[in-house]
Order: sequence, then structure tokens, then C-alpha cells
Amino acid sequence: MQQTMTGRVLTEAFGPSEGLGLRLKQAALVVAGIAFLAIMAKIKVAVPPSPVAVNMGTFAVLTIGAAYGARLGLVTILGYMIIGALGFDVFQSSTAELSGIEYMMGGTGGYLLGYVMATVLLGTLARRGWDRSVLWMALAMFLGNVILYVPGLLWLGQVYGFDKPILAWGLTPFVVGDLLKLALAAMVLPAAWKLVGRARG
Repeated sequence: MQQTMTGRVLTEAFGPSEGLGLRLKQAALVVAGIAFLAIMAKIKVAVPPSPVAVNMGTFAVLTIGAAYGARLGLVTILGYMIIGALGFDVFQSSTAELSGIEYMMGGTGGYLLGYVMATVLLGTLARRGWDRSVLWMALAMFLGNVILYVPGLLWLGQVYGFDKPILAWGLTPFVVGDLLKLALAAMVLPAAWKLVGRARG
């Protein structure tokens, strides 16, 4: 399997590649990515007693990171964070009563930081060609999940206390769901590359 630098990520394989057309495409991708993140974050399942719900936000984050690349992916995820910080209801459990900075400083704050880190990692690995193969993409998604969970668990411990069952709250309830999301994302990106190749052929 090839791991060399390919120079392109999925969103660079179609549409304008320079000038105003490229800027307009990038702007449209950022808006679409933020909307996708907000929608997927709201697809969730509560897993009491954990203060964090299972949701499709991680799938969206990792997929956008791989498809957009580190730079455009980072712009997108930071745009999402800024909109959330302004009080818009875009996070998984944000409400009219709990939103903005107050929500971001709660139990999910570390996972939000992990979103940023995972986006950059997936974008970097995708540019090295890891998104062309199901196996390499699965490994990239696994590493992205690890990067996401580290600050998430540390933050939970800081907020609720490390004497609490932090792993039982912030990791073990999500393992099966994350494996399923990992498998889905690992198949989507290589399949999308094949479709792009056929369209160009």
C-alpha cells in the first residue's frame, strides 16, 4: 500500500484548482462542512450515566479532515467552533439554556479540542495517500479516534475529578459505536476516490 505524498486530497480532485473559482469552491466546502458537522452532531444516543452522548459528530470530523486536508479541514472545524462559541446550537447537547463558551467549558470541552487535533491528523495522513485504501484509512481513523479521546478523557477528569469513573463515562460506552463509524468512514473515502477516478476516466 502506498504511503507516499500524493499531493492531493479528495476535495482537490474535482472543480476549479486555481484563482477565484478555487476560492469560491473552498468557501462553499467550508460552509457545507460546518452544516454537516452541526447536523451529524445532533444525531446522538444518550448512554447514562455518562455525561457525553454517542453521536455522529466524530464521523463527520474525521471524514472532513480526510476529505478536506489539514488546512481546509482546520478552517472548517474552527469555523464550526466559532459559531458554537457565539451561542448557536451546533454542538451535540447544546441548548438554548446551555450553549456558547459555557457549553464548551463543560464535559465535552476536551472532545472539542480533540476534534481540532484529529482533523489536522486525518488531513495530513490523507495527503500522504492513506485515504485511497480501506486498510490505511481504517488505521488513520483509529489514530484519529485516539487523538480525539486523549484530551476528551483528560478534560472529563479535570471537570468531574479523576476519582470518578472517567473511562466508564468517556470511553467504554462509545467503543462499539466508534468502531462502526470507523469502518464506515474507512470505506467511504476510498470509494469516493474510485468514483472520482471513473468520472475522470
